[in-house]
Amino acid sequence: MTRVVIVGGGPGGYEAALVARQLGADVTVVDRDGLGGSAVLTDCVPSKALIATANVLTEAGSSAELGVLIHGLRPDPSLVGVDLGAVNARIKALAAQQSADIRTMLDLEGIRIVDGSGRFDGSGHIVVTKADGSDSVIEPDVTLISTGARPRILPEAQPDGERILTWEQVYDLPEVPERLIVVGSGVTGAEFAGAYHALGSRVVLISSRDHVLPSEDPDAATVLEEVYGRRGLEVLNRSRAVAARRTDDGVEVTLSTGEVVSGSHVLMAVGSLPNTDALHLESVGVETDERGFVKVDRVSRTSRRGVYAAGDCTGVLMLASVAAMQGRIAMWHALGDAVTPLELTQVSSTVFTNPEIATVGLTQADLDAGTFRGDVVLVPLHPNARAKMENHTDGFVKLFCRRGSRLVAGAVIVSPYASELILPLTMAVEQRLTVDQLASTFTVYPSLSGSIAEAARRLHVAAEQ
Repeated sequence: MTRVVIVGGGPGGYEAALVARQLGADVTVVDRDGLGGSAVLTDCVPSKALIATANVLTEAGSSAELGVLIHGLRPDPSLVGVDLGAVNARIKALAAQQSADIRTMLDLEGIRIVDGSGRFDGSGHIVVTKADGSDSVIEPDVTLISTGARPRILPEAQPDGERILTWEQVYDLPEVPERLIVVGSGVTGAEFAGAYHALGSRVVLISSRDHVLPSEDPDAATVLEEVYGRRGLEVLNRSRAVAARRTDDGVEVTLSTGEVVSGSHVLMAVGSLPNTDALHLESVGVETDERGFVKVDRVSRTSRRGVYAAGDCTGVLMLASVAAMQGRIAMWHALGDAVTPLELTQVSSTVFTNPEIATVGLTQADLDAGTFRGDVVLVPLHPNARAKMENHTDGFVKLFCRRGSRLVAGAVIVSPYASELILPLTMAVEQRLTVDQLASTFTVYPSLSGSIAEAARRLHVAAEQ
């Protein structure tokens, strides 16, 4: 029986464990912080639960436009509030329950769970240090590293968990920040900025780039900035934060220009660093890049035979879904099952702002750079009947197809529920469907998904006579 040791119990680790056990391996998961990792305990699950509450408040604040009355009066958005203590208590309970459910699932499959930290001893064995300080050694045939990542910290902006915060620390806030400064306009910064603004904070979003979400579709970023501006969320573009310090009653954030922005709290969202520094990877010849991320190929192999890596510690694409797939692929490959290498152009992702932004496949940047020859169409959301009914008209469906073959190459959706609507387009990319096949598929009327078929119809090219 093959002995598999997995260091790290996040999505990459526990999904890999389930596959390895299914294939008959003896599996041990070494986990330090709680099964589910940051995705369940401090990142994806908590943040999206917070955003769910924020979205309810956004809907309540605009419900008067739908003719809603409360006690015979039009709802006043200023009277809609939130009990942040209750929200955070629910979020932490939800995360803990999800982690417990994962542990139960692994237990039922006969997977051994060791609470502690793992590291290589130089010979390929794993030394496990438990909470009581004792060490034990495990001799694996196959090892998977899935230790995740942590928030990057600026030297002059050390978090204190009270006023200067990372995204892992916000769930201990007793009240909604009066004026929240969010540093960083990537996915994490944009999501938290929108959420806390909806919860009642006056939010300032500091972006070092020309616009928010610099790595996303530019049309999508433009829509989000317009929505944020209309809602009163302040965005400072081309502004780089270099320091944050506490004052008597709040914080001050210093920009590279010398300008100082004052607030009650600051949330630092300036990227992530891999949790690889304590693994002793160099002792067994596992290569990392200059930032410490483990180098892997498309089947999750590292430079050391028998050692694989998955998830945020690889820096490949920092999504829970990618981590899980990397972990599965690693075990399929290591244990001799059929395997398809990771294909990043088939990965769908979502920015959980309001509206959501979901993408899959090739992008506008790829088209502009000549990576592929193709056509693109953008269908605004506001003519969609369902969008009008629900008063959601900010957004669009954007579809790319390859010239000649008319294969669906990529897509961007900006709308409510974009995270759900992207699935048929992900399937179209993966299964190599043409825009005509997509266009001829029935959609419900009225539905937001009708705009997907409409975009596909607009890319139809008439057959030559």
